[in-house]
Amino acid sequence: MIITFIVWALSRLLSLYSLLIVIWCLLTWFPGAMDSSLGRFLSQLVAPYLNFFERVIPPLGGISFAPVVALIVIYFAQYGVQMVGQILINLM
Repeated sequence: MIITFIVWALSRLLSLYSLLIVIWCLLTWFPGAMDSSLGRFLSQLVAPYLNFFERVIPPLGGISFAPVVALIVIYFAQYGVQMVGQILINLM
């Protein structure tokens, strides 16, 4: 069924994006890692999304909690996609 595939694909894309955010966070701990080709690539993918949360949630004591909040938002979006998929499947 096409709805099942769409829900599965969106859920996997959100999981992949969450993983990219975690990898990006880990790279920020290592000096020079963000200057590598992987670091620049991940920054281009992840930074626009995280910048929104940086503006809303300022760093506390030099520690940014924006990635944590961003991951929580992705988790809720993933859960929402799955619930909407379940509703649509039950309606058919």
